[in-house]
Amino acid sequence: MKHKTLSLFRKIKLNSIQSVIALSFTSVIIFSMLIISFALYTMFSRNAEERAASSTQQIMNQVNINLEAYLKGMVQISDTIGTNFEGDTAESKINISNLLEVTSKIRKDIVTMAVYKESGDMIISYPSGILNKNISVEEEDWFKSSFKNSIEYFFQPPHVQRIFEGRRPWVVSLCKANSSYTDSEKPENYLIMVDMNFSVIEQLCKDVTFGKTGYIYIIDSSGRIIYHPQQQLIYTGLKNENINDAVNRSPGSYFDKFQGKQRIMTVKNISYAGWKMVGISYVDELEENKRSFERYLLLIIIIGVIFEIGASIFISRKVSQPIKRLESQMKLVESGNFSIQLDVKGEDEVKKLSKSFNLMVMRIKQLMDEVILQQEEKRKSEFKALQAQINPHFLYNTLDSIIWMNENGKYEGVTTMVGALARFFRVSISKGKEFIRVGDEIEHAKSYLIIQNVRYKDRFEFFIEAEPDVLRYKTIKLILQPIIENAIYHGINKLQEKGEITIRVYTKEKRIIFSVSDNGYGISPSALKDILDKEAQSEHSFGVGLKNVNERIKLCYGNEYGIEITSELDVGTTVNITIPLIDD
Repeated sequence: MKHKTLSLFRKIKLNSIQSVIALSFTSVIIFSMLIISFALYTMFSRNAEERAASSTQQIMNQVNINLEAYLKGMVQISDTIGTNFEGDTAESKINISNLLEVTSKIRKDIVTMAVYKESGDMIISYPSGILNKNISVEEEDWFKSSFKNSIEYFFQPPHVQRIFEGRRPWVVSLCKANSSYTDSEKPENYLIMVDMNFSVIEQLCKDVTFGKTGYIYIIDSSGRIIYHPQQQLIYTGLKNENINDAVNRSPGSYFDKFQGKQRIMTVKNISYAGWKMVGISYVDELEENKRSFERYLLLIIIIGVIFEIGASIFISRKVSQPIKRLESQMKLVESGNFSIQLDVKGEDEVKKLSKSFNLMVMRIKQLMDEVILQQEEKRKSEFKALQAQINPHFLYNTLDSIIWMNENGKYEGVTTMVGALARFFRVSISKGKEFIRVGDEIEHAKSYLIIQNVRYKDRFEFFIEAEPDVLRYKTIKLILQPIIENAIYHGINKLQEKGEITIRVYTKEKRIIFSVSDNGYGISPSALKDILDKEAQSEHSFGVGLKNVNERIKLCYGNEYGIEITSELDVGTTVNITIPLIDD
């Protein structure tokens, strides 16, 4: 049985080119895949999680330094106010007012600084404002908590400050209860409040990422969120965060699985505020050796491919010499020489292939000659015919309008019309060129709109939006004007109110899109379905310009380009023209 199997294998290997190539390629691919699999296993077996945690720790250390420096600055401001406050006296108020004003000019991130009596009455604030009568400061939790523990600095979570009328800033507040002493009175208790713009903390944290989706967030000792990149989603219940776990963690790095993903949670304490900063990174994104792994993997793949190519060349040389002789002659045909005939020689399969190829080349040459001749004649005749269908009465009507305005003394309108008409026909002629720049086509459309707007006595407005980079590309000329003409005659002209035409030109996926939109009467679904297939009946027949432009584009660029129309009755119509992106 074993002998028969080996004999069959040798027979297949020696007599079938397809079998030899298939077996050779299979063995090479399997060998390459074994190498790649081994490399993957080796790299992923290393301590990727520990490396990712180390990287996260370094980044968080820097963020923590920045946050602590900022909070320290807030504490210093509070301490400075407390040091200089000498009671509720006129002189003290003047000194503190000057101090607050200078501090506010230096620190633009400070929203409000205020000093309160223990009764809740405000002694002084900067900037000053009208107090909100609906707010009793002495009843607020933060006010009570600050006086209960006057030693500590009390930081409020992000909130809307509602103390003053007409102000609703989003702030984080620092509160500190102090006492002042005079020679004749008992200690006077007061509270200093410094409102920090929350955006500063947000700026320090929002751009910190670990990999593609890692992030940091900040919570206080009660688990309330100070900052989170998706804070609003958490408040609305659309996103969850493992805050309960984080608030009970000591500083350090931990591995956890949350919502089905393996994560690294790194916790650090933030001085002064009693906050915790939590960094979240994902194991599969933050390995420090990822780039080294990619380079190593790429090297293995290249080696495998080179080995595979070398093996395939070695094997193919032994089995494909007759085909190579045939290939050398086929290259002449590939270069465009369809007049040659291949020598019919070699093995039986090669002879049959040579005969079939000779017949195929002869037939292709005949068909190509016929198609080239037919298409060239068709393009010339149809292009000339389609260009000729651009409404010739437009010139007569425009000249009549110019004469009328001149006779009625509207010389500014005459200047506008003549200038626009000159630009219009300059682009139309274009020295006989079939292709012009997109910028020139837009200028041509703009000139036409100016002329028609004067003729129609400002019955419509037009807007043109074009990406700057698109203006230099090439397009066949006279594709926008027929679309605009159709929008005016069959859309805007039927409106009682003022119409709007918007032209947008932009690139998308190596294509140029010309979009012409109007707020006209619109097109019914039945008419929209076959509008591009209708034949022209008169100079204002519905859809004539659309059909002409669509045919020209397809003749020039192919059937994958052309016009697409969307419309809704009593809403308007949008015509999108798509052509390939062709540079100078």
